[in-house]
Amino acid sequence: MPTYYYEAMNSVGQTVKGEVEAASTEEAVSKVRSMGHFPTKIKQRAAKKTTATGRAEARPAAPAKRRRVGSVSKKKLTQFTRQLSTLQDAGLPLLRSLRILEEQQKPGMLRVAIRLVADDVEGGSTLSEAMAKHPKAFDKLYTSMVAAGEAGGVLDIVLRRLADFMEASQRLKRRIIGAMVYPVFVITAALGIVTLIMTFIIPKFKKIFESFGVKNLPGITRLLLRISSWFRDDYGWAIVLSFPLGIFLLTKLLRQTNSGTYLVDKIKLKIPVLGTIFAKTAVARFTRTLGTLLTAGVPILEAINITRETAGNEVYARALAKVHDNIREGENFAAPLRQTKVVEPMVVNMIDVGEETGDLDKMLNKIADTYDE
Repeated sequence: MPTYYYEAMNSVGQTVKGEVEAASTEEAVSKVRSMGHFPTKIKQRAAKKTTATGRAEARPAAPAKRRRVGSVSKKKLTQFTRQLSTLQDAGLPLLRSLRILEEQQKPGMLRVAIRLVADDVEGGSTLSEAMAKHPKAFDKLYTSMVAAGEAGGVLDIVLRRLADFMEASQRLKRRIIGAMVYPVFVITAALGIVTLIMTFIIPKFKKIFESFGVKNLPGITRLLLRISSWFRDDYGWAIVLSFPLGIFLLTKLLRQTNSGTYLVDKIKLKIPVLGTIFAKTAVARFTRTLGTLLTAGVPILEAINITRETAGNEVYARALAKVHDNIREGENFAAPLRQTKVVEPMVVNMIDVGEETGDLDKMLNKIADTYDE
């Protein structure tokens, strides 16, 4: 039987490592979870074969075949989650609920995902284990909340909260796009107008000055004429118009590394107007994610890890990593978050009050609602 190496987090947030024997990766995950750990890495050990000299020789193990599906529409996934919650609340068996939802789905990735999940559930897997096999369809946040709902016997409630969370996330995304349309339009229009003026308007004034024999022009006028000549004769217009493309390509290149991603995200937060939008979006996203996970019963250290991975901004992800380490050492949430200086004092104070009253999850959701507006 294959041997699997694992890294996991125990109930107090400490990293543990070890090996288990299992027939598949899924079985290895189940065994690690049965120990009370949350697996973060599972890797099959290389098999060994015996040579003619009797010595064991390492041989790479054939990867276990896993059926996977691609990403699915967030809107359709939200509808599926809401419908599954309703069917579970009505008392229908889980497998029957999945089959019903599979039948009513139109052909596509989500229907395939539901069928595969239903097949695994019928084979004895839990819903969270079955969904975890398809990370492009059901991300870690999704499967962790489902697992928490299963453990607490409140799957219908957790699914409803998950659907609420997904709908709120989609509303926030639409608002972000709406808020960014105007400044992006203004910047684009300004670049276009400047290019037009420098390429066509200023040269006409230059001809007028030359026709009148004017030579002693003011310094600012001479500067404009030189810039205009650069635009028109030296392809300056092409450089200006290609500037946004250059920024885009440079950003993509920098995001290939963690340090580059951190630099890009830090610069984004410093951009006038847009930086405020990015910052409020990041705060709304991580507070709602963390609040939803805590409401579902996910342990705080595990919830912070999941939130960090889905933060969408490396500056906030690193801040949450520091908060996680401090909480593991026995501190509360508010104090280390205040030290990171990535959120406003009001946010820290609200979190502090939430911890004191025992309503941290509700307070985090209130913060998210405030920033959504």
